Amino acid sequence: MQDTPLITVGKILDAHGVRGWVRVLPLTDFPERFLDMAQVILLQNGQYMEYRLAEAMQHKQFVLLRFEGISDMNVAKVLKGALLQVTKEQLIKLPGDSYYIFDLLGLSVYTTVSEYLGELEDVLRTGANDVFVVKDERGRSVLIPALKQVVKKIDLDARRMVVELPEGLR
Repeated sequence: MQDTPLITVGKILDAHGVRGWVRVLPLTDFPERFLDMAQVILLQNGQYMEYRLAEAMQHKQFVLLRFEGISDMNVAKVLKGALLQVTKEQLIKLPGDSYYIFDLLGLSVYTTVSEYLGELEDVLRTGANDVFVVKDERGRSVLIPALKQVVKKIDLDARRMVVELPEGLR
């Protein structure tokens, strides 16, 4: 299981009630995904465990899950802090011009005139638009707005992004 790249989609915060439910903080833009999942991989203390989901429901900003074979609060409490993970194949399909952040991290970023700007190190989620944090070879960061008029091309296979920097950005 550890040989397959896994993506974290939630974190168990605590048990919920006395019948084995757990309260999960969704770490995904698609919290409704939990309602249709059949199984999930939990990572806790460096150990991977696979669980089948018996029930799932949304509750405020959280998701409540009950795993098959866990019907008691004390057993559910042991899972506190575990990360819920899925394989890439279990990810929600995105529209053609959208990308998962983990796919973008590490891309080499170039201008439209082939000037190397650095490596995409982080994505800041702001209210208006995301901002790409690109670190150059000297360790300095350039903040690039993730807008269609700025980001001209993303090639995941070549691990390359091409941007047209707005006037005065640097």
